[in-house]
Amino acid sequence: MPSLVTPALPVGTLAASVQPVLDGDGLRLRPWLPADVDAVVEAYSDPDIQRWHCRSMNAAEARDWIARWPARWRAETGAGWAVTAGGRVAGQISLRTIDLAEGLAEVSYWVLPSARGRGVAGRALAALTGWSFGTLGLHRVEVCHSTANVPSCRVAGRAGYALEGTKRGEARHTDGWHDMHLHARVAEVPGEEPH
Repeated sequence: MPSLVTPALPVGTLAASVQPVLDGDGLRLRPWLPADVDAVVEAYSDPDIQRWHCRSMNAAEARDWIARWPARWRAETGAGWAVTAGGRVAGQISLRTIDLAEGLAEVSYWVLPSARGRGVAGRALAALTGWSFGTLGLHRVEVCHSTANVPSCRVAGRAGYALEGTKRGEARHTDGWHDMHLHARVAEVPGEEPH
């Protein structure tokens, strides 16, 4: 059944291009590499990352996780970057879901324990947000996290993602169902009042 609404972004917007490297505020966001396996295994061995992302990974699983990102870019369903500082992986940030027709994406991020406390997540989120609106042309970008994840809430708020509400019992974690905060930013449209 045909839609009466023109898609916000046409099919092929991502697939027709190479995933970019993004630089911002002392960080480089680059596509994942096979050489990053140890950093991914280390991340998913960390109790805090396991708590909020609800998974662990061995080396084979980490290789598969890294190998899936290029296919997700080509399928235009997701895009993941290694966040690097001084050439070393400090964390990850991704558009974990992308809906080009709606001009919408949801962001996910984590930071390795050795890189915490230096604003890595916030700086990475600012860089990805700038590219998502300014280059890719998304209309809306969301951050969703457990209401118990106070650091993630602070990162989203500092990056200008307004807290829009709480989705009750929306995500299952290892300790049960969690309410989730929904934060979002909407692209500024010239001549329109900000939402």
